[in-house]
Amino acid sequence: MSIQSLIIDCDPGVDDAVALFLAFAAPELALLAITTVGGNVPGHLTQRNARMMRQIAGREDVPVFGGAERPLKRPPAGAGVFHGAEGLGDLAPFPPRCIVGDGPAANAIVDLVMSRPQGSVAVAVLGPMTNLALAMRRERRLADWLGPVVIMGGARSEGGNITPSAEFNIWADPDAAAVVFGSGCPVVAFGLDATHQVRATEDRIAAIEAIDSEAARATASMLRFSQRVEREVVGWDAAPLHDPCPIAWLIRPDLFEMKACRIEVETASELTRGHTAVEFRVDPATARHRWAVGADAQGVFDLIVEKLTGQAQEAAA
Repeated sequence: MSIQSLIIDCDPGVDDAVALFLAFAAPELALLAITTVGGNVPGHLTQRNARMMRQIAGREDVPVFGGAERPLKRPPAGAGVFHGAEGLGDLAPFPPRCIVGDGPAANAIVDLVMSRPQGSVAVAVLGPMTNLALAMRRERRLADWLGPVVIMGGARSEGGNITPSAEFNIWADPDAAAVVFGSGCPVVAFGLDATHQVRATEDRIAAIEAIDSEAARATASMLRFSQRVEREVVGWDAAPLHDPCPIAWLIRPDLFEMKACRIEVETASELTRGHTAVEFRVDPATARHRWAVGADAQGVFDLIVEKLTGQAQEAAA
């Protein structure tokens, strides 16, 4: 089994929390750090929530670093209606045992990546890309030193979920997204075109509820909250599972269909702010970006069940 060194940059957020539980349970991933950013909820909540998920999963060996409280150039945005006021749906917040790591997230990203062999560290960005953009400003060599940057963000054929043409993570800080996409680093993007295919149906949630662990119960609680919000606010029966898709790809890339492309982000127009222009007319041999066009939804949920079950069995042994 090959093991991928990984930093997860996130803004928990219910689907971020599910992604964290998947990553914490996956022996294929060597988690170097969790970094947090203001996004779904304010930054002081996202770093607390990440520490809560770490404690629930029994993975307090993984450091958590707090990051940017606001976008590079714009006022902070939020998505509390889809995540709850505290960002964790129906899960009651509690003060985590372990404190946040020393120093800002951008510094931690630079230090962890640049101290390891070139191309060996992947970064999964599950929220606005502010921390990674700040890290690239601090260390100009970072883009060349990174392994794959695997992001949840953007929309093409599906249209947006915050405006007609923009997905929330990109819209929240389009300037940071433009820095990352324009840096030359390899980016693997999971936009709404793919994540809307991965939906938490009743049977899929029930399979997670059947696992006897705190992490599985918390995961199922998040999914139940999302299911309820999706029915009440959007009118769909089953909520899409966005942020676990990049983590699932790192473990099982065969679960997704990818296409080589070039991605640029609209930063000038407020009407189309955060729009991701995905151009497939590129040479696959030299393209630095890939876009997810298809997903094996049942395979993604089977992977979550497999990893959470394995973690529960290991804890019980």
